Amino acid sequence: MKYDMICAGMALIDSIIKGFDKNPVSASGYRAQSGTLNIGGEAVNEAITAARLGMNCAIMCSLANDSAGDMIKACLEANNVDTSLILYRNEPPTPVTTMFVNDDGTRKSVTTKAHTFNFRPDEHISDLTDTKALLLGSLFRAPFDDPDIINKVIKEASGAGVLIFADTKLPNFRKLTLDDIKDCLPYIDFITPNEDEAGYYSGMTEPEKMADVFLGYGIKNVIIKLGSKGCYFKNSEVAFHLDSFNIDAVDATGAGDSFVAGLASQIINGSPVREAVRFANACGAICTTAVGATTAIKDIYQIREFLER
Repeated sequence: MKYDMICAGMALIDSIIKGFDKNPVSASGYRAQSGTLNIGGEAVNEAITAARLGMNCAIMCSLANDSAGDMIKACLEANNVDTSLILYRNEPPTPVTTMFVNDDGTRKSVTTKAHTFNFRPDEHISDLTDTKALLLGSLFRAPFDDPDIINKVIKEASGAGVLIFADTKLPNFRKLTLDDIKDCLPYIDFITPNEDEAGYYSGMTEPEKMADVFLGYGIKNVIIKLGSKGCYFKNSEVAFHLDSFNIDAVDATGAGDSFVAGLASQIINGSPVREAVRFANACGAICTTAVGATTAIKDIYQIREFLER
């Protein structure tokens, strides 16, 4: 295989505003603690994290020929991510997300129609199968909000012997259900929704019952990310809960993406599933300790030292 993993999905710029004061200082002026520009998007966050963890990683995303696209590509290359699979366009522009981050790390985001642009990864299947693992970031968001694209990519990549990791997002512009893509769900090796997403798609309120719904569709391994409550794993043979790590969260942006990149890196390297999930949990925790999705995680030694402590 040419790659350890390929991350396919959205690439964008995050304009992160932390400590926004809702009280105006003038007729049209407001203040905030800080404002930063960070590259983001699920596929970008996963790819950079995986590369920093020592994985030979490529990204398939779509960028416009604009300054935002140039910024993303430059940062990917600086982090040793293979950018040869990037697909370029003239319109629409590269998406920019405005994110308001609270003091506890929780956040709200503002998206635009540029986020709905649906490039066609299903038209590049031969590029997506030359890898040990394919990370879909994320199901139910562009480009993986089209049942035809989802089905073809997952089935053909899995048929070529590629491990399929699917993170999820709540729908924003186009709404799908598990039933809409039920034919391809048994081909997914790991799915990693957070608690809100798992509840939305399963209709359940308890992690074990949420996981049972996903398993009922044939997905092999389910991990429910529970934020400050840790995470819950279940497959047909074993189930367990892991507590969260005691850290001071600054910004939760990208924590879920770091989690799945860490998980995939360890599964590819042959780690037992419990160890892989614990490693992923550490990646998600460390990600929250700095502003920006890819700011905090430096390398695999940092994660190992964190786990040893």
